[in-house]
Order: sequence, then C-alpha cells, then structure tokens
Amino acid sequence: MNAHRYDLMYHVEDSHWWYRGMEAITRAVIERAISNRRGLRILDAGCGTGAVMNYLADYGTVTGCDYSAEALHYSALRRHARLCRASVAALPFADASFDVVTSFDVLSDAGVADDETPLREFARVLDPVGADGGGGLLLLRLPAYRWLYSAHDTDVATERRYTARAVRAKLRHAGFTIEHVSYANMFLFPVAVLKRTSERFLPAAQATPDLHVEFGALNVPLRWLLRLEAPLVARTGLPFGLTVLALARSGRRAA
Repeated sequence: MNAHRYDLMYHVEDSHWWYRGMEAITRAVIERAISNRRGLRILDAGCGTGAVMNYLADYGTVTGCDYSAEALHYSALRRHARLCRASVAALPFADASFDVVTSFDVLSDAGVADDETPLREFARVLDPVGADGGGGLLLLRLPAYRWLYSAHDTDVATERRYTARAVRAKLRHAGFTIEHVSYANMFLFPVAVLKRTSERFLPAAQATPDLHVEFGALNVPLRWLLRLEAPLVARTGLPFGLTVLALARSGRRAA
C-alpha cells in the first residue's frame, strides 16, 4: 500500500463508520474472551496506522509491528511507543511473549507471500498457558468471499478473501483450537453486493473506492447499524457478511 493510502486511513479511521463499527465488534469479541482481565501482553501484528492499538490499550500493554515504514510513521504520530518494523512471517519476538495477538486484514494483503507462515508465527509468540490458563488468544479479521473482490480491494492491496470454513481450516492446520468464528457486517451485505456487482458492468462505479466515499449524514446511522451486530457476532455469530472474525487458542485447550 502506498503512502497516500496510509495518509487517508490515518485521517478517516477515527470517524469513518466502518472503522468505528468494527471497533465495537472487536471489543465485544475480546471482552467476552478475556472477561475482566486486564494487564495483558498484546501484539497487534500488522498494526497499520495504529488506530486499533488505541483501544487495545484498554486491555493491557500493546506492541505494534508492521512491515511498512510509512504505516509505523503514522502509528508514531498517535504516540505509540512500542513499535517495530517486521514482517508477520518473521516476528522478532521470543516464544511465548504475548497473551493476545490480533491481526486485522493483514493475511489477506498482497504483501504477504503466504498466509500460513504468519499463523505459525502467531502461535509461536503466544504464551501456551495464556493469562487465564486456557492458552494464548488469537483474534483474526479478514475480508470475506472471493467473489466480492472489488476496486476497493485493489485500492488497499487486498489479494485474498476468505470463507469462515477456510479460516477454520487454516487455524487448525497451524495448531490452534477454534473458539469462535463469525461473519460480520451482515446488515449492509445486500447493499455492498449491489455496489460491487455494479462495478463489473458500470466502469464509472469503479472510480471511487470505499475509503474515498464521503458518507456525510449517513456516517452516524451506518456506524450504529454496524455496532448493532457486536453482541450477535460475539455470542451466537452471524451466518454471512463482508468480514470473517475468528477467535482461537494456542497451547492448552480452553476449558
């Protein structure tokens, strides 16, 4: 992803409905998994411009790593001090260094040569005991369904899209125990399908990738609509959507 894209993300992440709605969903999933525990050692693998690190800090000490120097520049502007430049395929941390690893829309990136080596690295740096004795926690977020590939994916250098079944299989292959897998962004799924399908027939529709769209007065209602999914994603799970979220354990099997 080029520097312009990181600059755009840095300036929209704190207000854009998708980022704020996904924050609510992520918090719901994490809080159900960790209960009231705090002081966790957290790695955000592929931290981008550091917006996620802002709210992960509510649960412990957060370290961010990213391969992009431009991304780390913007993370530093957010006053994050624990940053390192590294590939998710070769993390510069000792075994069992973290209680929680998060990785959001990273394994899907065109810059990641394969998506299995990073999963093995996540398992390696996770504490096999974990903060609660049940094993280290991994929270993944990935874009769903290859047939939804669009101009936005090209814009943000997304190469892979996933199904929940594929994510489960990859996690098991890497030695994780699955705790919870769900789709997210289901309520707006029909609108997104219509938009992305139209791009194939209307060239003008490809001209404005998602992050460039000004939502104006719709930003708040869209954010709240996505936030409504948070308890559903965290508890029962959703059967389809634009995003796949997976929570898994390394080391000991959860009780």
